Amino acid sequence: MTTEELKNVAVAKSVDARGTACPGPLLEAKKAIGTIGVNDVMEVLSADEGTKVDIPKWCNKQGHEYLGFVEENGYFKIYLKKQ
Repeated sequence: MTTEELKNVAVAKSVDARGTACPGPLLEAKKAIGTIGVNDVMEVLSADEGTKVDIPKWCNKQGHEYLGFVEENGYFKIYLKKQ
């Protein structure tokens, strides 16, 4: 997805993990994924650079669809779709 598409995607759940360092954001995402439905989009907010690598790898292992990320004001909004 393009940056514009990501900014306008309907998010079912937003996880604010900006106050945690690796692997905090990934652990928060793992907890939150069970609270949304199949095909719902989850947004993970993180200031940790490693999250941009960790979330796509985790999505690949779990079968979820990694949609991309947007960098905004010193942090990242990472999007994934539950499969």
